Amino acid sequence: MSLWLVRAGGHGEQEQVAIEENVITIGWNEFSGFSNLKRKEDLTEIYRKEYPGASKNKAGNEIGQIWRFIHDIKKGDLVALPLKTESSIALGEVVGDYEYKELSNNVKHIRRVKWLKTLPRSAFDQDLLYSFGAFMTVCKIQRNGAKERVLKLLHGNTKQIEREEAGEELQEETIDIEEYSQDQIVKYIEAKFKGHGLARLIDAILKAQGYVTRVSPPGKDGGIDILAAPGPLGFDRPRICIQVKSSNVPASVQVLRELQGVMSKVRADQGLFVSWGGFNSEAKQEAKDAFFTIRLWDQGNILQEIFKYYERFDDELKAELPLKRIWSLVIEE
Repeated sequence: MSLWLVRAGGHGEQEQVAIEENVITIGWNEFSGFSNLKRKEDLTEIYRKEYPGASKNKAGNEIGQIWRFIHDIKKGDLVALPLKTESSIALGEVVGDYEYKELSNNVKHIRRVKWLKTLPRSAFDQDLLYSFGAFMTVCKIQRNGAKERVLKLLHGNTKQIEREEAGEELQEETIDIEEYSQDQIVKYIEAKFKGHGLARLIDAILKAQGYVTRVSPPGKDGGIDILAAPGPLGFDRPRICIQVKSSNVPASVQVLRELQGVMSKVRADQGLFVSWGGFNSEAKQEAKDAFFTIRLWDQGNILQEIFKYYERFDDELKAELPLKRIWSLVIEE
């Protein structure tokens, strides 16, 4: 058994089909199928016909990824799919061989999988996130006992496992620096803003957005962590009821329904459900149906709001969460 990283588009454009259809997929949809290719030399030949101007490094990289997807990945292997549309990583087991089947206009090359669990990025140690941040569409993840550690997470051991570096050779990888930096910030927030501290951080974001807020004290809150509304005294609309869950476990639809009940009780117009551990599929679906009244925030959404409003935070909070904006040149290839 091996552990593979397989992405679903640079911007997550293939994610929904991959999750709903229980598949992993790659790009290169201009090719009409690889089922008959038995030799890597044959793949190289058809690739060169399609991309005659590709550099040697680019061609070798992409040919290698396609070959790994169609031949090297085996049934029973584990696969990690870092999601772009939410701050989570989907884990699954490969159950099928390579197929060429058009499931959508951008999902044609597939392998069938059984999705086992979706975990927030903060459930993984930083070195695993570093490996999952590789720019490759398909690559094997094997350093620092990655497979064994992912298996423990799948079996319910959500406590982060210390890596064993003795005897390991750390290979150099090209990684997504932005993603890597965000993962570090997530780890820091998780350590510094546990429990009620996360509600305090969300409150700071809302105040920076111009809302007048009331935060419930620690302890039983009756389903209300924060109430917020615009206007000088907080009497304007929309009136928002906010529930904040700092657990690393995906929130259930039941908690979402409880928030909706509390919204009616306090006459709130809209609800914001913040869950550090993300949301299960039922909660996400119900939130879609309640689009005009409910919003969901996971780790990724929280980071986006922090980056957007950080300069408006008070000095005390900035001291607790010290961040610095850094500009970097983006080199496509």
